[in-house]
Amino acid sequence: MRRRDASATAAGTAALPAYSVEGLLLLRSFALFLLLSLSSLAQTASTSSVPASRLAHLRRGINLSEWFAQVYDSRGYTKEHFSTWTTASDIALIKAAGFDHVRLSVNPQPLMDAARRPGGSAEYFGYLDAAMKMILDAGLAVELDIHPDSDFKARLKEDDFVERFADFWRMVARHYSTSSWDSERVFFEILNEPEMRDRYRWYGVEAKLAAAIRQAAPSNTIIAPGANWDDDYDMVFLEPLRDPNVIYVFHFYEPHIFTHQGATWGAYYWHWLSGLHYPSDPANAAAVAASVPDAMHRVDVIRYGQDHWDASRVEADINQAADWASRNGVPLVCNEFGVFRHANAADRITWIRDVRSTLERHNIGWAMWDYSGSFGVVTSQDGKHVLDPATVGALGLKMP
Repeated sequence: MRRRDASATAAGTAALPAYSVEGLLLLRSFALFLLLSLSSLAQTASTSSVPASRLAHLRRGINLSEWFAQVYDSRGYTKEHFSTWTTASDIALIKAAGFDHVRLSVNPQPLMDAARRPGGSAEYFGYLDAAMKMILDAGLAVELDIHPDSDFKARLKEDDFVERFADFWRMVARHYSTSSWDSERVFFEILNEPEMRDRYRWYGVEAKLAAAIRQAAPSNTIIAPGANWDDDYDMVFLEPLRDPNVIYVFHFYEPHIFTHQGATWGAYYWHWLSGLHYPSDPANAAAVAASVPDAMHRVDVIRYGQDHWDASRVEADINQAADWASRNGVPLVCNEFGVFRHANAADRITWIRDVRSTLERHNIGWAMWDYSGSFGVVTSQDGKHVLDPATVGALGLKMP
């Protein structure tokens, strides 16, 4: 150990102010308080209380769409629809394929409307209870996904409507957190794909809704999204909630120009696209671009071909969300990913396999979109749902 210069030591000592014993004790106490406070903040930011046993229920899932949400039947949300759209044989097929959970989409508006009628809540909960029980009795976990239309989500800019939605969540969470339901396998997803450009407002709204759920359901795990469409880059901005019993979620459809080619919703020009390959290829993209009337969107298609979309690019995108979760010490799931069946069948399978493999390398549980819709893992043959072997294989599962 080197000795310090005596004159420097003396000068340093002389420069120090004189403190009383009481003052030194006060400074020491303040320093200790500051150290403990910083330690507490660091622990709060990086500690999750979600049990590993619950995360184990959300490794391989499938979305059940158009059952309690996105119902396009002109008759709407009816008893006949609820009893026939998804049946016990469908749930048994999901279980046999090796899925461990389902994400059950529920449009809140019909239930809110039913609550205004005498006995309406009990009737509607009866239909939803039967679906939940059928899923749980098969040994599957369920993410109860509140999945409204866009006009509902737009109203979350109104404080009064946020209060109403919080009350709705209290009602639902209280109903499904009683001893009749398994809190280890029932998860509450705050909102599907928020559409809020103001990320700061969304953080406040989400905190309010999470608090309402927690008030009614002290034990169940909550699933929390980012502000805008659950995109993976939302994770970069999102601040974890104070509640430690929360799993965070993102959706992955990148690049949409491939996964949604031929779609008649979303970006208008998607419906012009057909035969666009994955992995992306410049020559193929240029050929497809020739069929797009608008020059700006022709450039989008050509650029897709030059952007080298392949497994490594998928990895780079998902890394953003995975790194965020790691830095914050919180669990993460991806509960939507998939390809519209308009795409080339072999390319669709390659993309699904690449995304699923990447998620699993990062220990991120997943749920594919969806079971029987236009992105589905099943096809319809003679009026029955039949698993698609290629899709099942791409998901790393085996045909029963």
